[in-house]
Order: sequence, then C-alpha cells, then structure tokens
Amino acid sequence: MTIPVLDLAPLREGRPGALEALGRELRHAFTEVGFYFVRNHGIGQSLLDATFAAAERFHAQDIDAKLALRINEHNIGYMPLRGATTRVNAVGEVALPNANEAVFFKRDLPADHPDVLAGLRFRGVNQWPAGLPGFRDQVLAACDAFEGLALSLLPVYARALGLAPDFFAPFFTDPMYTLRMSHYPQQEPTAPENEFGIAPHLDTSFMTILAQNRIPGLSLRLTTGEWVDAPAPEGALLVNGGMMLRRWTDNRFLATPHRVINRSGRERYAIPFFFDADYTAVMQPVTADGSPARLPAITYPEFMTGYQRANFHHAADREEKVALQGA
Repeated sequence: MTIPVLDLAPLREGRPGALEALGRELRHAFTEVGFYFVRNHGIGQSLLDATFAAAERFHAQDIDAKLALRINEHNIGYMPLRGATTRVNAVGEVALPNANEAVFFKRDLPADHPDVLAGLRFRGVNQWPAGLPGFRDQVLAACDAFEGLALSLLPVYARALGLAPDFFAPFFTDPMYTLRMSHYPQQEPTAPENEFGIAPHLDTSFMTILAQNRIPGLSLRLTTGEWVDAPAPEGALLVNGGMMLRRWTDNRFLATPHRVINRSGRERYAIPFFFDADYTAVMQPVTADGSPARLPAITYPEFMTGYQRANFHHAADREEKVALQGA
C-alpha cells in the first residue's frame, strides 16, 4: 500500500492548475486509501515538537492534578487511562478499555460567550492545568496552526467532489475542532491480544490532522482487511477523514479503520487535531449526481452526542450505543 502524498507548495504559491491537480489526488486518496500525507503544509517542525513536549508535560503531572480536570459533557478535559472503550467498531473486534490517557481542548471560548452561557453541549470553556507555565499558549498556537491548514484544504476537498472551490466555506465560518493530547504507556509483550493503545476505530471528524510520531504504533486497515503500519515520512503530516466526511459525501469517501498498539518499549505521545464544520451547520450529504442521499442531514451536536455516549464511560447510554454500532 502507498499512502498518497499531496504537495501543497504549488497551491500555496498560486500556480495555475494546482487546485485541480490536488483535487484529483485527494479523490484518489479517499476512494482508495482513506489517508494521505501533506508536504509543504506551512506548519513548522519547532511548533510540532513543542506541542509534543507540552503533551508530555501534561501527562507527567500527578494523577490528582489531572483528575481535577476530569472530562465533562463537552468532551473537554482529562480522560484517565482505560477511560474509554471503542464500542463503535467497524471491524467487529471485542476490545478491552483503551490503554491510553488523554486530555481534550476545543476552541478557547470565554466564559461570557453566548454559547457557553446557553449551556450548549460541546461549546464549553477549556479546562487548563494550573501548574504548567506556557502550556495554554502552546496549545492555542498549535490549534491556530492546524485550523489554518485545515481551512486552506477545503477548496481541495470541494474540487475532489467536483464542486465549486468555495462550496465548503459557508459551513466553516466558526468550525468546531478538538486537539487531543494522548499518552500511550508501554504495553507489555504479554498483554492480551485484545488490548490496544486505542482499538480499531473510525474517527468522527470531517478531517483529522496527525503530526508524525517518531515512536511507531499506528496501523491502518486496508480495504482488503490487512493491517499495515503507517509510515512516517520526514516533514509530512498525515491526514484522514472520518465518519462526518464519509456521511457528507454520501459514503463516497472512505473512513479507514486504524488503531494504536504501543509495544515499542517507550512512552508514546500523540497530538491529533479533529476538524469539523460549524456547530449549527446542516450537513446534507452530497451525492455524485444530485439524486437523493442515503442518509438525512445532520449537525455536529446531533452526531457527537450519540458518539460520545457510545464510547466514553462517563457518558454511557445503551440506546445510543446500539444505534451507532457499525457506523
């Protein structure tokens, strides 16, 4: 398997034909693989390194300091080790609770923001650690950089679908996003086969941007059913689509299962950035020929409420779980 590599330099430089060429490459990536790399993306390695270091600093704290920021109904805050079980599982494996801990941050809304005051779910204020100078600034700098890259890719996604370059712009005026800072402790060689750092799953997102990790562990499931380790080319970012993108494209674009197993003998950290449309955007699936879509339109809170209840112990709900099986 070869994961396509999209070079953004021609687009960033405004070269004629660059957008059309990238659109064709992206369409191939999402109909054959479900993942692609981007080069010349404009995010400096120093920022990525500092963000990985911030993740390590956070997880090195005493457990009580982390638990003071326990994840809430907005999916903001700290999720302890084995705090989630991947029940929405497209490959049907029965897995133990995930052997990772993570902290989640969203757009940094002020306490007097109308959505915060209204108590809208997934629009809460971030929970920041008290004893980590510079941590908040680093997280926000990373979010700004990833968001800027994601917005710059929207015209490429539109052209990959045969749509006008600005098709997605009205849906992403105030996009939802989540930065997840994960820690995967070393898994023992004798650990059960159904213990994963994170079990086989599909992302929820329209777009996930993943900075390259120098410690292996991520693998992808091909359409043949074979699992392969993801390469990590220097200077590239790995991008994939999730269930939101698949749904919005009327199932034309792939959402590829992936997993993490950390038997490297070292501690592993990850900083995936999950990017979605506006909170109130109504995502009507776009069909190839304008015919009726297979699924109805949906909004971010409608989808994420069900997904979170299905996957996180603190929000478990049997009916939602059943509804999302095989999604």
